Amino acid sequence: MIKLLKNFTKKEWVLVTISFILIFVQVWLELKMPDYMSEITVLVQTEGSEMSDILMNGLFMLLCAFGSLVSAIIVGYFIANISSIFSMKTRKKLFDKVESLSMHEVKSFSTSSLITRTTNDITQVEMLIGMGLQLLIKAPITAIWAITKILGKSWQWSAITAVAIVILLSVIGILMIIVLPRFKIVQKLTDKLNGVTRENLTGIRVVRAFNAEKYQEDKFSLVNNKLTNQQLFNQKAFAVMSPVMYLVMYFLTLSIYFVGAYLIKEALMVDKLSLFGDMIVFSSYAMQVIMSFLMLAMIFMMLPRAQVSAKRINEVLDTDISIKDGDLTEDKTEEVGTVEFKNVSFKYPDAEEYLLKNISFKANKGDTVAFIGSTGSGKSSLINLIPRFYDATEGEVLIDGVNVKEYAQEFLHNKIGYVPQKAVMFNGTVASNVAYGDSGKEKPLDQIKEAIRVAQGEEFVLKMDDTYDTHIAQGGTNVSGGQKQRLAIARAIARNPEIYIFDDSFSALDYKTDSVLRHELKKYTKDATTLIVAQRIGTIMNADKILVLDNGECVGIGTHEYLLKNCEVYKQIALSQLSKEELENGK
Repeated sequence: MIKLLKNFTKKEWVLVTISFILIFVQVWLELKMPDYMSEITVLVQTEGSEMSDILMNGLFMLLCAFGSLVSAIIVGYFIANISSIFSMKTRKKLFDKVESLSMHEVKSFSTSSLITRTTNDITQVEMLIGMGLQLLIKAPITAIWAITKILGKSWQWSAITAVAIVILLSVIGILMIIVLPRFKIVQKLTDKLNGVTRENLTGIRVVRAFNAEKYQEDKFSLVNNKLTNQQLFNQKAFAVMSPVMYLVMYFLTLSIYFVGAYLIKEALMVDKLSLFGDMIVFSSYAMQVIMSFLMLAMIFMMLPRAQVSAKRINEVLDTDISIKDGDLTEDKTEEVGTVEFKNVSFKYPDAEEYLLKNISFKANKGDTVAFIGSTGSGKSSLINLIPRFYDATEGEVLIDGVNVKEYAQEFLHNKIGYVPQKAVMFNGTVASNVAYGDSGKEKPLDQIKEAIRVAQGEEFVLKMDDTYDTHIAQGGTNVSGGQKQRLAIARAIARNPEIYIFDDSFSALDYKTDSVLRHELKKYTKDATTLIVAQRIGTIMNADKILVLDNGECVGIGTHEYLLKNCEVYKQIALSQLSKEELENGK
């Protein structure tokens, strides 16, 4: 929690300081009122007292109350400002951090947990700052100041108050020990609940198709009931605090008056009136002390969960980024559009065995290089090393003759047009999805239209109600798989990059559309390097170079004709899809 508070700016610390001063004034005014009340009590019972003196003391009491109210309003405004700005900055910082995490680090936290940390956890900390900061300053000042005012009045009353304070602290301490560890469980269960909900919404079609609604409901109910039971336990535990507080407060008041009545009875006549006034003042100050601990109790109710949330936020902020950004922001060689792998081996950070072993090849400007192999052979993992979604474990990946680790990631990514295996659509329009990202901000509509035409998306886009301004739902749920894939391809084309990467990006297209798209794409990208991962032989048979992967090793490299004669793995894949006649005719 303290680590997060270090993110306060100079302006915010100034506001905290001003709030501290105003709270100090507020406490002074509140603690001044019992003095005037004592004076009024004495004046009322003293013969010959002037009404003007009583009214004057009453007026001072009202002024103190008004001054305290104004101070409280100003402090509330400042603290609300501080907590809101802190929340906004922390949320932005956390979001930016998540953006810079590698794929491995994102998976280690899980998507649902990162969402919870960015929303729910920050809200918990904001609530503590918004409510707790004010109480955290006010409560100790009030308690200490009130105690100093009552210590000299009567040792009996002081002893009673001390006993009440010990009881309150004991109750708070026991509750903290019981509840604090359970708030960590609550946040983890919240992560799980978000994960189950997200999984259900993402796979809603499959859930319905397999009549698995009851199964998903049971799955959700299991996590939901665990979270509810845990929350119920915490709330029941904290529910004990409020009645205990009020019970102690009422017994303290009763005890002060009981002891006070005894002291007044035993005192001399001359001292009775002053003792009565002291009893009124002491009772008021004792209530202030108890109320201070009541405010602290409210903080202790919020603090455990906020502490857990702060720790979870810091876990993300303190995560070491494995993909370090390079500092190269300009081309330092004459090579353009070249991609070279030099003895590259790769294994995932949490894996023991290598997924890719000793891969070497070079693609020159204008080349089309394809990758094929059985499922799990490492095709997608190989091309994911180029944009540095992961870094090679051994060997080098070079673009334009420079190791990708030397490039600033923004500069590196601007060289690449990437189409993922699963087409991703964002909430917006057709045009905004094609002209996506910083590099697409100033793209003219003509360039967007051309990219869609090359990607064979013009036919269905022009049939839409608003054509290029048609709304695309988050995840592209209002367009088909093939349409999503073509828009994703258009997005890469619109960038006019040096290097195109297609990660099995034609799988949702029919053979005719696939063929026409590749033909148009070849003409449009003749000066760019194209890397294609595919399962269909028909998609890659005209590539300049084909790499055949088997269990992470390159078992063949060459043209379609060469591999048919010299690579048994490629030949088996080809024959499983096309007849000998089709292969011989190059269809």
